[in-house]
Amino acid sequence: MNHPLPGSVRRRTRAVSIGRVTVGGGSPVVVQSMTNTDTVDVVRTAIQCAELARAGSELVRITVNTPEAAAAVAPIRAQLDRMGVDVPLIGDFHYNGHRLLGERPECAEALAKFRINPGNVGHGRKRDEQFAQMIEIACKYGKPVRIGVNWGSLDQDLLARIMDENARRPEPRDAVAVMREAMVASALESAARAEAIGLPGERIVLSCKVSGVQDLIAIYRELSRRCDYPLHLGLTEAGMGSKGIVASTAAMAVLLQEGIGDTIRVSLTPEPGGRRTQEVVVAQEMLQTMGLRAFTPMVVACPGCGRTTSTFFQELAQSIQEHVRQSMPRWRTEYDGVENMTLAVMGCVVNGPGESKHANIGISLPGNGEAPAAPVFEDGVKTATLRGQHIAEEFTAIVDAYVTRTYRRRLADR
Repeated sequence: MNHPLPGSVRRRTRAVSIGRVTVGGGSPVVVQSMTNTDTVDVVRTAIQCAELARAGSELVRITVNTPEAAAAVAPIRAQLDRMGVDVPLIGDFHYNGHRLLGERPECAEALAKFRINPGNVGHGRKRDEQFAQMIEIACKYGKPVRIGVNWGSLDQDLLARIMDENARRPEPRDAVAVMREAMVASALESAARAEAIGLPGERIVLSCKVSGVQDLIAIYRELSRRCDYPLHLGLTEAGMGSKGIVASTAAMAVLLQEGIGDTIRVSLTPEPGGRRTQEVVVAQEMLQTMGLRAFTPMVVACPGCGRTTSTFFQELAQSIQEHVRQSMPRWRTEYDGVENMTLAVMGCVVNGPGESKHANIGISLPGNGEAPAAPVFEDGVKTATLRGQHIAEEFTAIVDAYVTRTYRRRLADR
C-alpha cells in the first residue's frame, strides 16, 4: 500500500495498464527488474523470470535482440503460465525492434509492453519510419510503450540541434545542462510523435536514464514539470555492491520524496555468482524504508558495540530476517497486513527494551555484564523471557504464533 510522505505530494499522472499491473494514476510505485539470461534459452529465462517475480518484481523485462530471441518470447510466456507465474513481460528493443516485431506477431502478442529507445531505432528517415513501425504494432496489439532515453545512446541529430539552439542563446548553458535538456526533449518529442501516430497517451511511460545521481535528479524534475506521463526511475548503470545500492537509493529517494516516479528498477551489477533477485530486494527495501509501500516485515537490528558480548544478536537478526522472507510467500496468501509487521533484535539493555517495545515483536538480548536473560515484547508488553541454548528457535516460534494470532486470514481462506 502507498503512504504519503510528510511534506510530499505524489505527482499526478495518467494511469497505464501493463498486463495486470497499473503504473501511475496514483497507484503504488511498481518494482521491476530485468533478466540477464540469453533469451533464446527459454527454460533458463523463464526460471529467472519466475525467481524475480517471486522475489517481488511486478514487471520483468527481457532482451529481444535477434530473430531467435523474438521467437523465444511466446514460449517463455507459455512456460511461465504453466508455472503459475503471471508476471507481465516487457520486451527490450534496440536497433531492429521494428523488424522483429513485424516478423514475429506472436512475440508482440506475448509481451505486455514494449521498451523503445529513441536513440537506437535508426538514423534520419529510417529513424522516423522504424519508430513509426514499432508504434503502429503497439497500436495494433493494444500494447503500452516505455519510451526509454539513455544518455549512452542519445539521438545525435537531436543533440546537435539542441547544441545549435544553445549556441544561439544570449547566455549559452554549459555542456551538462545541454545534455540534460537533450534527454528531456528526446523523451517528450518521441512521446508526442507516438501520440500523433495513434498511440494513446494512456499507453505511454517515459524514462531518461543516466549514471550520475545529480543528473538523474535534475532530469526527472524537469521531465515531471513538463508532462503527465508516468515515469520509470533508475540509474542506467548503478554499479556493483554497496556502491550500486547507495547510488540508486541516493538518486531515487530524493525524487520519490518529491512525489516523482511511478515505477523503479535498481540496476545492480551482480557479484560473481550473485543472485539477480538482489536488485528486487533493494528496490522493495527502499520503498518500504521510505514508508511508500510494505512488502515484508521489517527487522530492526542492533549494530553492535563494546557492550555486546558476542555475534549472537547478529546471527539471530539474520536468522529472523531469512525466516520472514522465506515465510512471506505463504503468509502473503493467508494473512492480511502481515507485511506491515516490525521486529526488533537488540544486543543490550541500553536501547534493547525500548526498541523492542516500539516493534510489534522485539527481543533484547543480554549484553556485557548483563544477566543471561532475553525479554520478549509483543506490542509493547513483555510476554516472555528466554534463556539457554534455544533462544533462536523459541523466538522464531513466538513470531510465527504472533502472525497466526494477530493477522486475520484472507476471506478466501475462511
